Amino acid sequence: MSDEQECEECESGAPAWMATFADLMSLLMCFFVLLLSFSEMDLKKYKQVAGSMNMAFGVQREIKSDTIPRGTSIIKQEFSPGKPEPTVMKVIKQNTVEDTRKEIRVNTPISEEMESLISEIEEAYAEEIKEEMIDVILYEDNVMIRVREADAFPSGKADIQPEFIPILNKLKDLLEKNNGRVIVAGHTDNIPISNNIYASNWILSAARSASVVNYLAEQVKVEPSRLEIRAYSDTQPIVENDTAENRAKNRRIEINIAMNPEAE
Repeated sequence: MSDEQECEECESGAPAWMATFADLMSLLMCFFVLLLSFSEMDLKKYKQVAGSMNMAFGVQREIKSDTIPRGTSIIKQEFSPGKPEPTVMKVIKQNTVEDTRKEIRVNTPISEEMESLISEIEEAYAEEIKEEMIDVILYEDNVMIRVREADAFPSGKADIQPEFIPILNKLKDLLEKNNGRVIVAGHTDNIPISNNIYASNWILSAARSASVVNYLAEQVKVEPSRLEIRAYSDTQPIVENDTAENRAKNRRIEINIAMNPEAE
């Protein structure tokens, strides 16, 4: 008899344990798919984290020095797009991680000279600021007094309104204590104008600036060499020209007082 024995015939197909293993893997895959479907990306939180990283490693983009300021009122401590946080220090600070917005908060240290000028403006224009006739804005080495059209000029004209005259007269004492340039800029909305006097918004905005500069030179007795006229028409809106209220905000005159005589 032979010592060799025949082995048992092997069963065809995968081992039995493979079915259990495949079921387990399928269940795990379904479990993780469900977890992913239940989760959601917090876009706001993501932007905050990204913004924090930018702040940690420095500013990642440049902003032109002549970019229009976006604050609303340095006197009323109102800026956008967030609430101010006043401190006991002589520094006005605003922070944001939403650097994609048109209006962002900035950190602006204030010199003693500028702080003194702001205090004088606050005292001189207390009533006008309370009635929201003017906004006072601080940026770089400049203080801007922004006056809406309704309180400065008749609609579509460049004749100075009677209620605008006291605002201009109050500049006399302020400008005598400061030797910086005075830049007067006219702005309109985007509604075209065409009449016998003003053929375009460019001419209207320039005429309004000229009216203010002429009054400052002739009546307030500001040295003419310090005065400068600028006309922007509708090229620098502070809000979108999509409603009558917003267009009214864009129709304005801005008087920039440069703390540094060499500032542009």
